[in-house]
Amino acid sequence: MTTNAADEPQPRPRRRPPAGAAVLREDVTEAIRAAVFGELAAVGYARMSIEGIARRAGVGKTAVYRRWRSKLHLVLDIVSALAVQGLPAPDTGSLEGDLRLLYEVTSRALRHPVASQVIPDLQAEAARNPDIAEALQKTLREGQDGVASSILAAAKERGELSPSLDPDLALDLISGPLYWRSVVVRGPKPPKGYLAALTRATAEGLKAL
Repeated sequence: MTTNAADEPQPRPRRRPPAGAAVLREDVTEAIRAAVFGELAAVGYARMSIEGIARRAGVGKTAVYRRWRSKLHLVLDIVSALAVQGLPAPDTGSLEGDLRLLYEVTSRALRHPVASQVIPDLQAEAARNPDIAEALQKTLREGQDGVASSILAAAKERGELSPSLDPDLALDLISGPLYWRSVVVRGPKPPKGYLAALTRATAEGLKAL
């Protein structure tokens, strides 16, 4: 029995991606992020523009707007990445061990040149713009609070903390000191023994809540 070639199954033609669905190239994204660092260092947040970022990155403005709606969203994306950069979900087996690991990584992230320059700059803008204030608060808290919440949950399971612990108060107690020192006071690198002492004091404070 013979079969007609027309009866043979034909390969499906490849579907073209719909117009406007171009893949965002990672190298372009990284070039834009690097350009933001340069622009912030050169002119600060208030004078920074999408045009300046695009020019420094060697791309068109459209390439920036495909990825971020505005310069605020672009900068907040970078600040958020720095705020949680390398943040682990600590699992050392003890409350003090988890807190110490969190503080060590957070302290390094907050001393990053971009974070130490950009966050105070954005805080100054936030005093004049409630939208920036709300976005900045949300961005800085989300990553840190997620990790801190996991520390609290594990400590409760081990019986180190009260099940009725006020989560908001506990999160403020964990996150407040380093941000105050690094972002508000903008103090130098913590002296030797500071993080260990902060860890002990925070753990005792949490147990007393």
